[in-house]
Amino acid sequence: MTTTARPAAAHRSVLAVTCLALATVVSAVASLNVAIPSIARDTHATQTQLSWVIDAYALVFAALLLLGGAIGDRYGRRRALLGGLAIFGAGSVAAMTVTDPGWLIAMRGLLGVGAALVMPATLSTITSTFPREQRSRAIGAWAGVAGASAILGLLASGALLEVWSWRAVFGLNVTLAVAAVVGTLRVIPESADPAAPKLDLVGALITVAGLGVLVYSVIEAPTAGWSSAGTLLGLATGLLLVGAFVAWELHHPAPLLDPRLFRHRAFAAGTVSITVQFFAFFGFVFLVLQYLQLVRGESPLVSALSLVPMALAMMPAARVAAPRLAARAGAMRACLLGLLLITTGLLVLSRLGTDSSYWLLLCGLLPLGAGMGLAMTPATAAITDALPAAKQGVGSATNDLARELGGALGIAVLGSLLQSSYRSGLDVSGMSTQTADHARSSLALAAQLGPSVAQDAQAAFTDGLQFALTCAAGAVALGAVLVVALLHRADDRHGEPASGREKVDAGSAT
Repeated sequence: MTTTARPAAAHRSVLAVTCLALATVVSAVASLNVAIPSIARDTHATQTQLSWVIDAYALVFAALLLLGGAIGDRYGRRRALLGGLAIFGAGSVAAMTVTDPGWLIAMRGLLGVGAALVMPATLSTITSTFPREQRSRAIGAWAGVAGASAILGLLASGALLEVWSWRAVFGLNVTLAVAAVVGTLRVIPESADPAAPKLDLVGALITVAGLGVLVYSVIEAPTAGWSSAGTLLGLATGLLLVGAFVAWELHHPAPLLDPRLFRHRAFAAGTVSITVQFFAFFGFVFLVLQYLQLVRGESPLVSALSLVPMALAMMPAARVAAPRLAARAGAMRACLLGLLLITTGLLVLSRLGTDSSYWLLLCGLLPLGAGMGLAMTPATAAITDALPAAKQGVGSATNDLARELGGALGIAVLGSLLQSSYRSGLDVSGMSTQTADHARSSLALAAQLGPSVAQDAQAAFTDGLQFALTCAAGAVALGAVLVVALLHRADDRHGEPASGREKVDAGSAT
């Protein structure tokens, strides 16, 4: 489909509805984080199970994004939006009825299936509907919503938890999904690639298997042991499956994601940037909300409100500052500055202790939010602008895959690092084996064993938080180095600053 002139009011309506659908599925990645302590108390879930409750959604979301983008390209992005929202809403209704952590994990995975259809359809609808001169600002709004809706979802969930149980979070999902369906039926035009090839189902299965084995091995590592045979075999198997996916895609006539796209340096740099941004962001949110409630003793609403300054810094940075800075200094240089701000914010946040004041948290949240806003917009534009209009579903899915895969790995890796540190740092001498296992399983359960155990558990948890956030800062800094290296090679190749706007040859994108 080619972009045609549409009235400004129609563009605004399309942008509003796509952003609502985006906010519906993105907020669900983080909104349940604020309910983790109450889920642990009600279902007796261990820390590992709590990680799965959060990460099952992000993992399935990430693993099926490429397939979701291809389905939207082939059968219609409007149809993909409606189908994904229906699955998401139905899964949320079912999740409200469960009492067992295993079933809760399963329902979160089902929600991820719906989200994988919705998210790539939102961005590809924007890029195929808006004319090029308006696309940058529309993508900026999309990127701002993508980042800030996680915080807004936390805030809404925190407010609901003041008067109801954690099931209210799924009720919010249903409400948003219904509103997005109504809006989609009214204003979203159908768009598709009439020449789209058959779906690469084998590639999709390899993706699900590879990412599933990797994330499973990471999340279970604190219990099984990082050096155990099971963990090492799982990590090796996951990496082999990822390699098999690359090999399959290189030889497939219609790949879900052509690895040759990453020869385009700005495309590769944008993908790296998005991945490390959300690795840090969602991993941080998962950890800090437990810290605020279980260490500082804040209520769910106060904990969510505590993170609002991050969203307040993120939105204007994405919507206003990032496009202006990109126009002056180049898109990827704006992205690099954002990564450096994220690293700074995480290093400040890694100093949080059991008796830290809110001011220390605020001093870390502001650069973290501003950095996310500055880095998201140019990185997203670099990915989507590298592809021709007919392949915007692929570009959108690549951007979304980088984001959700980064988030899934961030929750898994940072959660496992914290849990490993917590389990090794908690003093369980003098406890029975059953009591010690109970205390080690999660801070929420350890807090039920008395003031003395709770105090020791809080100190061990905080030590783990500091270690995990320091590692997150290191990961983002490494990502910034990779972005610089990719752009430097692009500069050497083209003899001018890399802008992220050069098109990948259409033949390599098919």
